[in-house]
Amino acid sequence: MHEAKTQLSRLVEQVLEGEDVVIARNGKRLVRLIKDEPVRPRRVFGSLKGKVTIDDDELIGPDPDIQALFDESIERPLL
Repeated sequence: MHEAKTQLSRLVEQVLEGEDVVIARNGKRLVRLIKDEPVRPRRVFGSLKGKVTIDDDELIGPDPDIQALFDESIERPLL
């Protein structure tokens, strides 16, 4: 334990390089040092409920010209 206190910077560098570091006292393993990985926040569905509004004018539907490109009744040239 005393050695770990005096060599903490070196031990941290070893962990950052991917090495496994275990600190023991009187021959008994006490602590394992590991690299801290950032935790991605969990997505909470419905968290924007009541905070976002959509104008009804934006919901008018697809543009007729674009829709016509996907309409099966239109004759398409053969390639």
